[in-house]
Amino acid sequence: MGIWIAGAILLALAVLPLGVRIRYNDAGFVLKVIAGPLKITVIPGRKKPKKQKVKQKKQKAVQTAESAGSEERPPQPPKAQPEQKERGGSLTRFLPLVKLGLKFLGDFRRKLRLDNLYLRLILAGDDPCDLAVNYGRIWAAVGNLMPQLERLFVIKKRDIQVECDFTATELCVVAHLDITITLGWLLVLALYYGIRILFEFLSIKRKGGGDK
Repeated sequence: MGIWIAGAILLALAVLPLGVRIRYNDAGFVLKVIAGPLKITVIPGRKKPKKQKVKQKKQKAVQTAESAGSEERPPQPPKAQPEQKERGGSLTRFLPLVKLGLKFLGDFRRKLRLDNLYLRLILAGDDPCDLAVNYGRIWAAVGNLMPQLERLFVIKKRDIQVECDFTATELCVVAHLDITITLGWLLVLALYYGIRILFEFLSIKRKGGGDK
C-alpha cells in the first residue's frame, strides 16, 4: 500500500506545472510564478514602508570633538599593484560546453508549453479606410507570428482578436500568457545535462584546462 501511495505522490510531482503567468493591460504589467495550484505575484511587488532615519546628534558631536583633537595626518597614496591580465583558455576545449548548452536550450524550449495565449489588439483611429488597411496588416503580422510561436512552444489554448476603436488615440494591447514546464521534464533535463556537463568539466581538467 505504501508503495502505491509513494508512486502516486511521485507521479503527481512529475506532472506538476512550473512556469510564469504574464498579464498586460491598461493597468500595467503583472508577473506571477506558477507552482502547481499556487500563483505567486512577483511584479508588482509589495511596497516596503520607508524606514525613518534616526539622527544620532550626541554621537556625531563626540566624533566631531575627537576628530578636532586628533592630529591630522597626510593621506598616504595607495601602493600601485601590477595589473594581472586574465589568461584565456583553449577554444577547442570550450566549444563542447557551448554546444552542450545550446542543445540544452533547444530541448528545454521544446518541453515548454504555452497553456494560454490570449491576445487582443485594439486599433485606434477615426478614419474607416485607414483602420481597414491597418486591420489587414495586423492580421498578416499575426499570421506570420503564429508559425514561429508554434515552433517554440506547444500551444494548448489560443484566443487572438483584432478590434477597432474609433475613440482611442493609440494602438492598445491586452495580453495573457501562461508558460509552463512540468517538474518531471525539468528534473530529467537537469539530471541528463548536469551529468554531461560534469563529464565535460572533468575532461577539460584532465587535459589541463582547469583552474590551477
